[in-house]
Amino acid sequence: MRQRLLRRAHRALVRPLAEVRRRSPAGERVTGHHNVNVIAPLGQVLAFLLGMPSGATRANFRTPLVAVEVAPRIWPRESEVLRVVGEHVDDVPACLVDYGDWALHQYLPGHALSEVSPGGPVGEARIEALAQFFVWLADIPPAALPPLPADWPADGDTHGFLRWLARFTEERVHQPNRPRFGTLFDAVGIPADAMARFLRTVPELSRRPFALLHTDVHRANVVVARTRGGERLSVIDWELALYGDPLHDLATHVVRMGYDTVERKLAVESWANAMERGGHPDMMAGLDRDLPVYLGFEYAQSVFPDIMRAAQALPAAPDGNDLSGAAGRIRGALLRAREPLRLPDVPGEDAVVEALWQWHGDHRGRTEERMERHGC
Repeated sequence: MRQRLLRRAHRALVRPLAEVRRRSPAGERVTGHHNVNVIAPLGQVLAFLLGMPSGATRANFRTPLVAVEVAPRIWPRESEVLRVVGEHVDDVPACLVDYGDWALHQYLPGHALSEVSPGGPVGEARIEALAQFFVWLADIPPAALPPLPADWPADGDTHGFLRWLARFTEERVHQPNRPRFGTLFDAVGIPADAMARFLRTVPELSRRPFALLHTDVHRANVVVARTRGGERLSVIDWELALYGDPLHDLATHVVRMGYDTVERKLAVESWANAMERGGHPDMMAGLDRDLPVYLGFEYAQSVFPDIMRAAQALPAAPDGNDLSGAAGRIRGALLRAREPLRLPDVPGEDAVVEALWQWHGDHRGRTEERMERHGC
């Protein structure tokens, strides 16, 4: 009882101090697709309460964004995943305290790979380090992970896992957003049965053991820190972690990193070699045949968030450059998804600009009508 009271008193002291720091205008604010991060020093009292070495220690005050759902989250709290991963993988940012609506995370010093190498080659040493990172995930015992959803595919059921991902895309991303974006989807050629088309082309996948997956290892989520021996890579942002087919993690990684043809081939080879050395050769079963399936799925599912984000990013009064830039992003997504979704054609830039202009006008008109109705 006494220990429980002490823990409650400790939390009661920490939260108001942390709230002050989180709302401080002096913090560095970084907004991503899923979270708003405020990087700021803890201050002496808060550092003492959290057992940190100094008030100058910086931390990440992390608040989830309320945004359109575009990726599955099977574990509602990132802190649950970080607790497990931190026990098996070095240089993972610990969650210091989680209040549900926001959390305080350890801050890893360094620079995002997207700053160090925003485009072009990543380098063989970094590719091999990231391949080793995936082996560390494969080493984590499944029993250590938080509980899975009741309908989760059984370990090794890779085909069931892919179908679950496709069903999520259809039922939680595509169809729920049709009331708002359906006219735009239709105008640029996205069929109403998009994911069903994809699944009809998928062969039966080889069975592979499941592993913890990060699912979002790209340049902005890799932190590069200088060390005496060179550099260290750390992977952050674990809110989209899943448990499933390791080829899905490899596919999202090679696509979202933006590797060129040479480095994509090297990344796949490095992953396979690392899995072999790490004692996980069974995770390579059917690699050559099944990896292209997951690459196709990545292009197919990303067409929806790519279109929605391009449309939502338009200003209130877009000019020709705004519309042309958004149309270019949408056409890029459509061209990548053309084969896996069996799209008969991809509209030209003028047609996409016209579709965006029409959608924007309709959407803005409905927004203004709602505001008038509510007296805004």
